[in-house]
Amino acid sequence: MSLDVRNDTDQNQYSLVEDGKVIGLAAYEIDGDAIHFVHTEVDPEHRGGGHASILVEHALDDVRANSDRRVVAECSYVAAWLERHPDHQDLLTR
Repeated sequence: MSLDVRNDTDQNQYSLVEDGKVIGLAAYEIDGDAIHFVHTEVDPEHRGGGHASILVEHALDDVRANSDRRVVAECSYVAAWLERHPDHQDLLTR
């Protein structure tokens, strides 16, 4: 099993790819200096294995490394993930 997270800017989403197939996504909207995460989902057959957490962590790490945008967690999963990971909360207030 090979997992990869990529930023598909044409679709405004981070995609979680396993062996060449998209199995999850974290959709976003850009508004000036903010990136609004609006929806996260993982295919039902891949739920429960930590895939959504891997997806969100990689997406937020990419935002940190490649932009000066602040994160707005409109998606309930992203908001809950950020509450459990204080080391990423600085992204909320950049």
